Amino acid sequence: MKKRLLALLLLTGLLSAALTGCGGGSTEQASGDGQTANGSAGARAQTNEIVVGIAQDLDESLDPHKAVAAGTKEVMFNVFEGLVKPTPDGDLIPAVASGYTVSPDQTVYTFTLREGVLFHNGDPVEMEDVVYSIERCADDSEGTPLIPALSAISDIQSDETTLTITLAQPDSEFLSYLTLAVLPADYDGQDTAPVGTGPFKFVSRAAQDSIVLERFADYWGTPAELDKVTFRIIENADSLVMSLQSGAIDLFSHLTTTQAAQLGDDFQILEGTMNLVQALYLNNAVEPFSNEKVRQALCYAVDKQQIIDLAFDGYGSPIGSSMYPAFQKYFVEDLTDYYPYDPERAMELLAEAGYPDGFTMTITVPSNYQPHIDTAQVLVEQLKAVGITAEIQLVEWGTWLDETYTNRQFQSTVVGVDASNMTARALLERFTSTAGDNFINYSDSDYDALFAQVQTAADDDARTELYKEMERNLTEHAANVYIQDLADLVALRTGLEGLRFYPIYVLDLSTVRYAQ
Repeated sequence: MKKRLLALLLLTGLLSAALTGCGGGSTEQASGDGQTANGSAGARAQTNEIVVGIAQDLDESLDPHKAVAAGTKEVMFNVFEGLVKPTPDGDLIPAVASGYTVSPDQTVYTFTLREGVLFHNGDPVEMEDVVYSIERCADDSEGTPLIPALSAISDIQSDETTLTITLAQPDSEFLSYLTLAVLPADYDGQDTAPVGTGPFKFVSRAAQDSIVLERFADYWGTPAELDKVTFRIIENADSLVMSLQSGAIDLFSHLTTTQAAQLGDDFQILEGTMNLVQALYLNNAVEPFSNEKVRQALCYAVDKQQIIDLAFDGYGSPIGSSMYPAFQKYFVEDLTDYYPYDPERAMELLAEAGYPDGFTMTITVPSNYQPHIDTAQVLVEQLKAVGITAEIQLVEWGTWLDETYTNRQFQSTVVGVDASNMTARALLERFTSTAGDNFINYSDSDYDALFAQVQTAADDDARTELYKEMERNLTEHAANVYIQDLADLVALRTGLEGLRFYPIYVLDLSTVRYAQ
């Protein structure tokens, strides 16, 4: 076994060396003194600004109600706020609202508008802006609403200071959806020049290069510590490490253990979790993955702990369905080992499915996400042991979004799926047969029926149990090959402090500061 592990490790390293040169994005590197377009690290400290590296450009539209990519939401969390907002502890606290009440039967939600909240363009937030933002996300005139959960709203009543939302049925999760960004009703430039109420305001964007934010001096709450943040897009893994070492970047999330190990005393390595469901996602509508036995065979053929050990030096939490451990009350731990590593059973199922000699498949991976590439490389070797020849197809992030996610033109892909807010629904609704974001084309009538019951569940306990049943359904039918919730290793330049981790996929820079 040790020899096999060593061989796999060596092969992974060789493949990594061959593949990490792919991808575009900024290749800006500093000179020996760390001088870049944003100055040296020392100069940035004097001007109270930082440069944050990110692995991909944001969505073409920066409108928060239209955002698709988790990376867009991760960055723009600093610009937008809703009536309520999440905390690092997983709670929801008032934001644009100063307070709220919920009726005992969880059907009536009443909010008081906070006084003195300004948009970044200087206009005051008024009730019509709040109602506009909610109705925009609930609008189903062109099909599925931007936020389907808002279809439960039966009535909205408001005056200048009070908003009352009535639901057609109880929903203990509804408050989480009111983290949706409050936008000015009379502004049509959100796609390219977004305006929100958050601690940072948008300044500029250079496609495939950078996004610049500045501290919003008139923020209603505790102001941001930094005066300016530049997000620098660096898709190339080799350029990333050099940019960190040279002083061009002050902070980078989602490092691999190899990358983290190359950094010296100039950086602190902070550890959290990414709050993602990383899996080998399978297109259930194309052969051979339309065959459930084939999907189950892949589950038995994959040793998720070995992936974690080889590709991530043991960092990460194995999972067995579309839920990660931070959602404690929804996480079904016994699903983690539902498919124990069993190559012989995998080959039996392949034979039963009509593939006794295996088959050839393609794993599409966005080239700017090294953790997913590393995972795919180990998967290739594990699948080879049961007669499956897997080939990795690296694509640029924009191509992945267009072809794999939107057009569903793929066989399999390794990515991580996040929850846009702190609800189980955000992770599980996407696999209902009619969901617009059901990119794996999962279709199961029992699953759809369980979700229909969730929407009418009388209390939170009943809803929680139904969500767990939905997770079991995905696992039993092997909708995907579930692997892990990735560890999140963050490089933060020595001298900076205050970074906080959240139970959702966001990067809050409002508390990051230079140590005194």
